[in-house]
Amino acid sequence: MASVTATAKAEIEDGPTRRRFRFGGSRLGGFILALNLLSLLILFGGALALNEWQRGLIEARQESLSVQAKLLANVLGELGITQGEPYPMLDPGAAGLWLRDNFIPEGQRARLYDQDGLLVSDSFAVTDAIPGQALPPANPAGTALAPTDPSPRETSRVKRANAELSAEVDRALQGEPQADIRRNENGDRVVSVSLPVRHVQQVLGVLTLEAGDVDETLAAQRRALTPFALVALAVNLLSALVLHLFVARPVMRLSAAADQVRLQRARAISLPDLEDRKDEIGDLARALESMTDTLSTRMDAIERFAADVSHEIKNPLTSIRSALETLPLVKTDEQRARLTNLLQQDVRRLDRLITDISNASRLDAELSRDRPRLIDLNELLGDIVAVYEGGQKPGEAVVRFASTAESARVLGRDIPLGQVFRNLIDNARSFSPADGEVRVRLERDDSRADLPLRIRVEDDGPGIPAENLETVFERFYTSRPKGTAFGANSGLGLSIVRQIIDAHGGRVHAENRIDEHGNVVGARFEVLLPLAGRRP
Repeated sequence: MASVTATAKAEIEDGPTRRRFRFGGSRLGGFILALNLLSLLILFGGALALNEWQRGLIEARQESLSVQAKLLANVLGELGITQGEPYPMLDPGAAGLWLRDNFIPEGQRARLYDQDGLLVSDSFAVTDAIPGQALPPANPAGTALAPTDPSPRETSRVKRANAELSAEVDRALQGEPQADIRRNENGDRVVSVSLPVRHVQQVLGVLTLEAGDVDETLAAQRRALTPFALVALAVNLLSALVLHLFVARPVMRLSAAADQVRLQRARAISLPDLEDRKDEIGDLARALESMTDTLSTRMDAIERFAADVSHEIKNPLTSIRSALETLPLVKTDEQRARLTNLLQQDVRRLDRLITDISNASRLDAELSRDRPRLIDLNELLGDIVAVYEGGQKPGEAVVRFASTAESARVLGRDIPLGQVFRNLIDNARSFSPADGEVRVRLERDDSRADLPLRIRVEDDGPGIPAENLETVFERFYTSRPKGTAFGANSGLGLSIVRQIIDAHGGRVHAENRIDEHGNVVGARFEVLLPLAGRRP
């Protein structure tokens, strides 16, 4: 199981490098976005390409029909297929025969109208080809005949088609060429071009050409769009599969692991295959493992704390019970006064224990509720030392403060940090000789990029046994000099100091002050803290 420190170190080492190539700080999000954008680009790109192709085909078809119609209209106007003087008119018979002999490409239809807009000739009427569909199979003998009258819908469609054609012919009779896409009598979409037939400047009629292969062209385009749609669908399906395999299933596994922790079947989440991933799922797995590991460690600490509290409270309670049991047996006032004094000492010790235990148990909650803010250590330490100087009593050690750091701002909580330095100063004063001195020094060492701020609290006391330099930070450990009031110390002060400093990303340790002869001349507690913005 990875530790909190190892997890944080891994995030610090590879976090900036990996996030540099992420979209919005997310590699997995960028991958999913790219897949979806690719599918949409394929679909829209294909649609745009086909629309341009469709537009180009229709415009080319109209241009082709316009060229043919212009050529035919010029021939009809110049070859003299006219009659009447001095006002020429088209000869319907000659024009029809000429259209039959010189025109009618397959799939096109030509109509010729006179100057009154009346139909003169229709290529479908003069060609040998018969348009339409094959007849259905013959019905058995005796089958009733189906009605041959057109339905109202078919009648309406024919009327609408004739109206559109008449409007196009009327506009062409005004001398302006017309090109449009409309529907014919059968409901099929056709490309239509209508050009006036002129003799000199006289409009003799209108020639209309139609190409009825528009629907076939559109159907071909739809068939061409199908591969693009299928590719886009496949990409979307792949995207959904990737989301399921690489996001949904891992999240479900993490959820199941969290349920196991909640149901107390495990103390921490551990999924190595997910923790090795370099995306957000891996970050989440490592964060959940770190969180559950931290909670498990805290639960163990709470259990040990509860056991230590029980042990420490039992001592004064046992002493009180023994004194109370002995009190009725004493015979002299001197013995009774001695027992009473012992009871008062145990009560004071018990009261101090309960107070310090209460403060220690609330420390985690207070640290989590209090929002970190910028704190100037020069100002904080100056205010704390000023309080000691103002309350100085005869015989107590003097507290002095000195600073060589111009800028010493940290991101933290002022009340817990103030408690740290008060505990250290109180501890140093309790070991200092009468009229001694406690020195508080603030320094800045930029050679240590992670923890450049150093606060030292020194005294002139007997020092700390070498084997206890680390033990002094354990809960309920206390080793007081002779003459110290019994029960005045609970042994939680330095433990609280380390707990608060650890929560602020710093370190604290103890050492002895040695003179030039190698003699211990006092103790020194050193606190290292990061600058604001440099917290490791």
